[in-house]
Amino acid sequence: MNDDPTRALLPTGLRDLLPPDAGREADVVAQIMGHFLAQGYARVKPPLTEFESTLLDGAGAATAAQAFRVMDPLSQRMLGLRADMTPQVARIAASRLAGEPRPLRLSYSGEVLRVKGGHLRPERQFLQAGIELIGSDAASADAEVAVLVAEALAALNVPGVSVDLSLPTLVPALLADLGLTGEAAADLRAGLDHKDAARVASLAGTAAPLFTALLAATGPADRALAALAGLPLTAAAGAERDRLAEVVERVRRDAPDLTLTVDPVEYRGFEYHTGAAFTLFSRAGGCELGRGGRYRAGNEPATGATLFLDSILAILPPGLPERRVYVPVGTPRAWAQALRTQGWVTVAGLTPGTDVAAEAKRLNCGHLLAGDSLIEVR
Repeated sequence: MNDDPTRALLPTGLRDLLPPDAGREADVVAQIMGHFLAQGYARVKPPLTEFESTLLDGAGAATAAQAFRVMDPLSQRMLGLRADMTPQVARIAASRLAGEPRPLRLSYSGEVLRVKGGHLRPERQFLQAGIELIGSDAASADAEVAVLVAEALAALNVPGVSVDLSLPTLVPALLADLGLTGEAAADLRAGLDHKDAARVASLAGTAAPLFTALLAATGPADRALAALAGLPLTAAAGAERDRLAEVVERVRRDAPDLTLTVDPVEYRGFEYHTGAAFTLFSRAGGCELGRGGRYRAGNEPATGATLFLDSILAILPPGLPERRVYVPVGTPRAWAQALRTQGWVTVAGLTPGTDVAAEAKRLNCGHLLAGDSLIEVR
């Protein structure tokens, strides 16, 4: 049985995280969570699984297709395994923390599991860390969240952080005001999602110039907002545009060096958002490092963001190697403790009479402790 080659196989999209990567991940999460905590975001820890009826309610409904289900043998009710942590934090805010003063600032980290991966994210299990700001509909709340997560990435030395802002409510508002519903609206929505200008022009009828111009109003924030300002939007859509401009202005004030871009028709992945949303990128790679935006937490306005730790770790510069020292059998424990306080990782010998230099090298220790002196292992 121990020789069975299939014992190391895992389901598609799942993997073991080995040394030193597992330790590196833990260190990065600790840094991110410390950054959030220092700015007033208290940490919560929801369970991995909940009753399906609560997990997939409200904002959680958008994750229903990605949630694993199992039967609880105790309650005989269906459970769902979380595919995203934001709906869980919204539930906690609306129930356990309903009496806390608003705005409520919460942070979290934990594993999520999804039924299937995507083209850009094949992993089905990965670690999230994020924040939720619940109880404020101010543009300053949107800006605070975007700036905070961008700063968290910059503090990790992620190179060239950028924020791509979108308005997932803009096109639905336009479609409603123009009386486009049903299959016609869905087809036009799909054309916009795929940035297919020819398809959009053929489907939009008399509104084709407007929707084609929306597709073109993409790029650096200042240029995109200027293009949007010149469009004859309906009242509801115009209000969404003005709100986005206010968010950009506030982000610029707090993070003037942060690269901002705008894509006013981006919708995929933001289905449950109710206002300005954003995606985080780095010049070191094209994958998403995180997402965020405005949504409803029960009956309350909320905005938040989630960072994807696997994507972040993939582009981070390598950490400094551990300073490992081999401590032979019989060495006073206080000596090893003194080394640990200086930042050394100590590896204790277990068998007397061994070749300590050879044992230190075998166990990947760059140094060994000889008496009260450190000797480099070559």
